[in-house]
Amino acid sequence: MDDLSILIGLLNHYSPTGSESSAVNYLVDLMNQLGFQAHVDRTGNAVGILGEGPRELVLLGHIDTVPGEIPVQTIGDRLYGRGAVDAKGPLACFTAAAARVGARAGWRIVVIGALAEEGDSRGARGILADYHPDGVLIGEPSGWDHVTLGYKGSAWVRLRIDKPVAHTAAQLESACEAAVEAWNLVKGYTSRKNAGKNRIFDQLTPSLRDMKSSTNGFVHSAQLEMNFRLPPDLSSDDLISELQALAPDAKLDLVDWIPSYRAEKNTPLVRAMLAGIRSLGGAPTFSLKTGTADLNIVAPAWKCQAVAYGPGDSSLDHTPEEHILISEYHQSIAVLSQALLQLTS
Repeated sequence: MDDLSILIGLLNHYSPTGSESSAVNYLVDLMNQLGFQAHVDRTGNAVGILGEGPRELVLLGHIDTVPGEIPVQTIGDRLYGRGAVDAKGPLACFTAAAARVGARAGWRIVVIGALAEEGDSRGARGILADYHPDGVLIGEPSGWDHVTLGYKGSAWVRLRIDKPVAHTAAQLESACEAAVEAWNLVKGYTSRKNAGKNRIFDQLTPSLRDMKSSTNGFVHSAQLEMNFRLPPDLSSDDLISELQALAPDAKLDLVDWIPSYRAEKNTPLVRAMLAGIRSLGGAPTFSLKTGTADLNIVAPAWKCQAVAYGPGDSSLDHTPEEHILISEYHQSIAVLSQALLQLTS
């Protein structure tokens, strides 16, 4: 099977989060054909293993996509389909490059198509105790000549304010008004906190994702669902305590927390990736992303060298026009193949 057919096959198995089984089974069957020892693990991830040895390298991509099926078609150098960029393109790149390199003496190379990265990341969370790699590559679009060193973190915070029900003529502050004022205070607080920080990666960026109100006849409640994209070195305790100081009458709940992560530049894994890019005539550069990825989950747990890499333009993530350049896909496979050879020599 040629390299492009790997990706086209994945795209033809539409797999929004929660409905990944068809794509998982396809990838497992394919990896077995390519010489991997492949299986579906207990979490439901597709796993393919090449070689055995005391050293381990994990190539972790995700096989789920956001909803919204896009017809799979090729127009010139463009291949369209949901997941072409985020992130079946990188996952197919991992599969093709590992198959091209094959088993390496003393190394165990593991390619994983993980579930639910666009959801609760249960695919990545489910493998934390199963592997102890020397290095991990995360399959996310970076562009063939870019290496991603870090992703911002994410916090979901629920804010609720309760007020006694009062007649509208009483001109007392309602719960909804108090919630709006709390959001305005949050916006002001983050603006002050970000003063002098020019890079978005270093800023605390809030967004209001949902708001609702209710009453039982005696108490009027207003609730906000807020997301915060997190810079390095901000703890959950600090965030919640600072928010609570802004709205002392509110009830705050930390619903979910994923810390930010930034990898070291000078590691064998990074050097191998840079050499691979240069081998194709590229001028490698580093990226820091404002979203989150499975890198945030596995790299701190495994305490190993880590980066994210893969073909594709991340500005096309989740869009109706999602597509990948076929030429870039082939370039990325060549880059990664060279990097794997250097890293495992």
